[in-house]
Amino acid sequence: MALGGNPVFNSKNYREQTRAAGATGAASTTYAQPMSSQALQDMYSQPSASPQDTGRMTYADVINKTLLSLGLVLIGAGIGWQMSGLMLVGAIVGLVLGLVNSFKRQPSPVLIMLYAGFEGLFLGGLSRFFENMYPGIAVQAVLATFSVFAVTLVLYRSGKYRATPKMTRMFMIAMIGYGVFSLLNFVLMMTGTIDGMFGMRSGLLGLGIGVLAVLLATYALVLDFTNISDGVRQGAPAKMAWSAAFGLTVTLIWLYVEILRILAILRGDD
Repeated sequence: MALGGNPVFNSKNYREQTRAAGATGAASTTYAQPMSSQALQDMYSQPSASPQDTGRMTYADVINKTLLSLGLVLIGAGIGWQMSGLMLVGAIVGLVLGLVNSFKRQPSPVLIMLYAGFEGLFLGGLSRFFENMYPGIAVQAVLATFSVFAVTLVLYRSGKYRATPKMTRMFMIAMIGYGVFSLLNFVLMMTGTIDGMFGMRSGLLGLGIGVLAVLLATYALVLDFTNISDGVRQGAPAKMAWSAAFGLTVTLIWLYVEILRILAILRGDD
């Protein structure tokens, strides 16, 4: 059973499709017509059907679609870097598309790719803003993001970092607290109640919140890895690879923004 992460994996539609795929396979075996000995021999001589042949999600599908999604983020980021004025457009449209994709019954490749592109515009403009203040910070944030991703993946594959029901409950509680704090901080900054680039997320408190956010993002990656493994093992439809790619893209973008913020706080204290 999925423990959390990408809402599409936990949707009723996803579970029904997975169960239906298994039921179809069982029914075809149960009600197959009698075959001759020669036909049986010919059948067993053929190579086994691969997941691609049966229309099931594979790790290769997830990797390819994730690379495509991240490639579009990079293209959008390149445009946003050159035209920083598009940052606000990217942020708003990316947020709307992120919500639509999260709760859509069926994954839409077009909407997921559009999300990646617009989020790239936002990231490019944001990175350029901080790069002008702290030269080299964008490269540092990119390297740190993929380093955290690689370490988390290695630990997950080794079995040393796995999702558990208890940890997931703690993760959800922490996420709610983080979301409430971030919303309150945003409102106070917009109303002019507090000053500063990050509002309450400055100084030592900002560093502490940033570290917590990075830890939450790494656990979100573990949940994504778990959901992908469950989907492949349970025979999820091939189109769900797009949902997996979307989930990983969302988490990596969040991780990058949090690391960029931490580096900016540290550089600002120099």
